[in-house]
Amino acid sequence: MPPRRKLSDLDRGRAIGWLQDGVAARQVAQRLAVAPSVIIRLKQRFHATERVQERQRSGRPRVTTQREDRFIQRQAMQQRMATANNIRQRLQATTNTVVSGQTIRNRLHNSGLRARRPVRGTTLTANHRAACRAWCTQHVRWQRQQWDQVLFTDESRFCLEPADGRIRVWRRRGERLEEGAVLERQRFGGGSVMVWGGISTRLRKPLYHVVGNLTGFRYQNEILQPLVVPALQAIGPRAILQDDNAPPHRSAAVNTFIQQARVNRMLWPANSPDLNPIEHMWDELCRRVQQHHPPPANLGQLLQWLQQEWNGVPRAFICNLIHSMRQRCVECLAHNGGHTRF
Repeated sequence: MPPRRKLSDLDRGRAIGWLQDGVAARQVAQRLAVAPSVIIRLKQRFHATERVQERQRSGRPRVTTQREDRFIQRQAMQQRMATANNIRQRLQATTNTVVSGQTIRNRLHNSGLRARRPVRGTTLTANHRAACRAWCTQHVRWQRQQWDQVLFTDESRFCLEPADGRIRVWRRRGERLEEGAVLERQRFGGGSVMVWGGISTRLRKPLYHVVGNLTGFRYQNEILQPLVVPALQAIGPRAILQDDNAPPHRSAAVNTFIQQARVNRMLWPANSPDLNPIEHMWDELCRRVQQHHPPPANLGQLLQWLQQEWNGVPRAFICNLIHSMRQRCVECLAHNGGHTRF
């Protein structure tokens, strides 16, 4: 006897057609490679319901009630980083309902919740948010011509071996240790370089390699005096310096130099990288360097590529970043001084 198998809707329709044409049930079963009893039951069901589709089955009963489903959703929304196992334990402690972690995930998926890698952001206190709101309220109505007067500056550190949190490798099963599928790392780390840069819609300062720790004295003598002051003079008499509140930038000696050099410095809210367009310049620079293959072999080559790619970023890209300042202020105010998509 042929093995019984499930018939598709098309096969059921064909079977009913053959039966109505006078073909015997056994012959129909042979044509479709099923047991004759399958065709007989199909014929009986068709005579009773005039349908060839299978009846909808009730399926396995749900182990949780609608009230428990809402409890699961509330737990996930109240503590966004809780694991499925954490929520399972709370459900059991509250309702005595025992479920698996997969059931918790299924209920959350049904409500549209998915586990995703969180966006990383700086810690924001109430004072930080208030300062950002005040700054954005003051600058949200600035025109592009005003932002064109600002020189945005910052330092950034680049590692010879980038963080591997987002690196993925394409491989088949069993190729875990194949050459090219293993991310090789130096045992004691590859080191890093720190660079300073400045951008405006009118000019871009070449990257400056900061060797060792940057102090207020070094910031004044190696960056402000030889790099920033000439750049501000080139921008125009209304040029404005933007730098963050890092300790070297706000030392007493630096503040004295700023006053003596008559540099117009922009007050900047603490912990507000979302407002600084040069942060996106660093991201773009990192992406460009990571596209080099093979990766840099040493710190000297890394620095060379950083300087090369920095100069290769299109001017239009920089202008778009700086001209996004109004939208940055708008979104910061909309998020009550909190994190934004920038």
